[in-house]
Amino acid sequence: MSARAKWITTLLMLGFVGFMIHSSIPRSPNSCEVCLRFGDRKVCRKGAGETEADAMKAAQESACGGNAHGMSESIACRNATPVSVNCTGEG
Repeated sequence: MSARAKWITTLLMLGFVGFMIHSSIPRSPNSCEVCLRFGDRKVCRKGAGETEADAMKAAQESACGGNAHGMSESIACRNATPVSVNCTGEG
């Protein structure tokens, strides 16, 4: 096999591997940004999901994750009404 044929074969294989990796990454059709109030500060986080409700839940859990301490605060945070919600996607 010539050097040129090896390069072409290598490029084709890399292209195929790149395509397989790209096509295997899951895509979430909905994304939301949820803002919650923690004391005197407002915390906003983004989340994605198959449905708008899933995306909102993911964003709210993300906002609660680093800000609620202990089980009771975490539960209260997950059940809190967001200050604002901004969603995009299929609905």
